[in-house]
Amino acid sequence: MSYGYWKKNIHLRESNFSVFFRKNPFNSGYAVCSGLEFIIDYLNSLKFSDSDIKYLKSLKSQNGSQLFENKFLQFLKQFKFSCDVDAIEEGRIIFSNEPIINVKGPIYQCQLVESAIINIFNFNTLIATKASRMKYSAKSDPILEFGLRRAQGIDGSLSASRASYIGGCSHTSNVLAGKIFNIPVSGTHSHSWVLAFDNELESFRNYADIMPDNSVLLVDTFNTMEGINNAIVVAKELEKLGKKLLGIRIDSGDLAYLSKKARTKLDKEGLDYVSIVASNDLDEFLVESLKNQKAKISIWGIGTKLVTAYDNPSLGAVYKLTALKKQGNKWEKKIKLSEQKIKINNPGINNVMRFRNEKKFLGDMIYEKNSKIQKLKMIDPNDSTRKKVFNKNYIIENLLIPIFKKGKLTYKIPSIEHIKKKLSVDLDLLDNSHKRLNNPHTYPVGIEENLFLEKQKMILKLRK
Repeated sequence: MSYGYWKKNIHLRESNFSVFFRKNPFNSGYAVCSGLEFIIDYLNSLKFSDSDIKYLKSLKSQNGSQLFENKFLQFLKQFKFSCDVDAIEEGRIIFSNEPIINVKGPIYQCQLVESAIINIFNFNTLIATKASRMKYSAKSDPILEFGLRRAQGIDGSLSASRASYIGGCSHTSNVLAGKIFNIPVSGTHSHSWVLAFDNELESFRNYADIMPDNSVLLVDTFNTMEGINNAIVVAKELEKLGKKLLGIRIDSGDLAYLSKKARTKLDKEGLDYVSIVASNDLDEFLVESLKNQKAKISIWGIGTKLVTAYDNPSLGAVYKLTALKKQGNKWEKKIKLSEQKIKINNPGINNVMRFRNEKKFLGDMIYEKNSKIQKLKMIDPNDSTRKKVFNKNYIIENLLIPIFKKGKLTYKIPSIEHIKKKLSVDLDLLDNSHKRLNNPHTYPVGIEENLFLEKQKMILKLRK
């Protein structure tokens, strides 16, 4: 496509593309914005190397001729990213149909970065949202991310560990992710450690010997009840050395029943300080169920269902042309029509205005960035009879902020702890009705009245 723009000599025409998604993932009431730091890294390092040019030169069309002209390849060799990028920050609560990222600049550049931006945003936002839902289910209990072995590749596992931590996990078992992203690391031994010794008790003693201050014993290799008894023996031996067993881990069976039995046994021996860690294909619904059953689980180890976004493997974010600069330096809004109402994009270069009071978020209004808004009135894009007017005394925040200006990074990348805290603040301001796992209440998102009316006119005109 970029080659086509170049061939038709419109490649330098200014354009604006917007990233948005059409449906909240996991049937959730919200999503968690994530992946911006990776997008920044990508855009900062984007160039065409000699090997890239050589490969592109080798590509052939159906008739055997060179697919891309040499002049175009030389043009690519001089490529330097020069677009403006506005985006919603990582850790913010976001909703369907809102613009999350705007990329504005030469159309060939905007087109070149589409796939990478969508790929990064889609996956990271999915995992951060899933982690947030799991944290909601676990309430104040810590969640350990155990997904490295089940993630889609090493690169996928690194992204998943980072997004999981942002979304609500307290630690990761992925040590490389801990190193790269400064995430706290934690883990336990596996069943193979137990099988490597003559018996379970011997394996526990050896593990406690090498990890006297950091031992969590996996008790279900053979028989969970016997495993708990052996862990108690080792815990008592550690006490004599002035040490404490951190916890036991149950990875199979009826977790509610077994955790209650384990808690009773531990407490009877004066080991009330020993935590019970549960794993075994947990997700937010199972965690919620176990909490409702009064399971005596204090730490949750979650892997596969988290890092693979198991029940919603694709966010489905899209990247649409919303405005194009014509001759005379005038912007023309663009809209894509569809037989499905949900697939019609919002035209223009837009931002999101979020309204709140001191206690909670009240609604998000999509508006044209450079328009003069006389009245803070928005209309539901899916039901024009539903309207909402906001008081100017509310706290108002524009969510999309400048990240790149003419290809230069102007945004200071925050620490991962700052991002995590930002999400915590947003979730505190989001009403619980939007956070519940089943049938969450729909958060108010609408289009500013003038933009809504202009969109309707454009649709009617194109359908004549």
